[in-house]
Amino acid sequence: MFRRAGDDLIDRWDGTALVRTYTIGTRSIAYACTFESAGNALIAHVTLEDSFGRDEIKRLVRSMFVMPPANFAHLVSSDRVVGALHARYPAVRSVRQSNLFNALLRCITTQQVNLRWAATCRRRLAETFGRLHTVGSHSVYSLDPATIAALKASDIRALQLTTSKAEYIINVARALASGELTIAILDRLTDEQIVARLTVIRGIGRWSAEWILARTLGRPRVVAGDLGVRKAVGLAYRDGLPPLESEVRRITGHWGDSATVVQALLLHALAEKTLAIGAAASNTRRGGST
Repeated sequence: MFRRAGDDLIDRWDGTALVRTYTIGTRSIAYACTFESAGNALIAHVTLEDSFGRDEIKRLVRSMFVMPPANFAHLVSSDRVVGALHARYPAVRSVRQSNLFNALLRCITTQQVNLRWAATCRRRLAETFGRLHTVGSHSVYSLDPATIAALKASDIRALQLTTSKAEYIINVARALASGELTIAILDRLTDEQIVARLTVIRGIGRWSAEWILARTLGRPRVVAGDLGVRKAVGLAYRDGLPPLESEVRRITGHWGDSATVVQALLLHALAEKTLAIGAAASNTRRGGST
């Protein structure tokens, strides 16, 4: 997901190393991860910019992927769509976006534009207002909410973002810079409380809040209003017909605690153009829920 739309210089994956930043207090720390297969396990080799925050980064890397719950095996055996996706992409998992500002920035920049242009916009923000970090042979940018919060909309508008998106980015930056919005605060809330907390920020709607639930907090959530999710669910369960948001929630209700895991599999197959049409009919014959 970090390569298809182009390199935004914030979440960087070159096919070998994942390079990112994480904020501890007011300090951004860069780290790079490479991976090695060890049977059914995955070993992550981590290089830090410096030793500050070593234990926190170690915790982040250990929880980097949204892993299937215990009942995922039952869903694989009872739902032909999920079973086929898991068989084809057994190691595909959602990568958690642990930097909250970057995650919200991704939500805003992807609103009503193609993903490549959104990545270009984030890259321009990074190069213009970000701080460059070096980790071994890798480089990555961090964006400080306090720095962005002090900008005028016209500063960001000059990078060819719309005035509305420039204002939305500043709104989010101010919420984070004030300390009123952190992952630790969100972690203590219920899903609906999180949605309510995020959507009071102008520029963050329900769909964006649900992506934060799924991809940042790793909670089971289907982002039913997202166009890509609707298209994927339509291909897999409705012979290609895109369902309404309410229909997506009904169709995917049986995913339960596996929702974020299955959603990642569907979106990966959609991007790879391997998502089969008509699997739901076979799924019904097996007795699976559609």
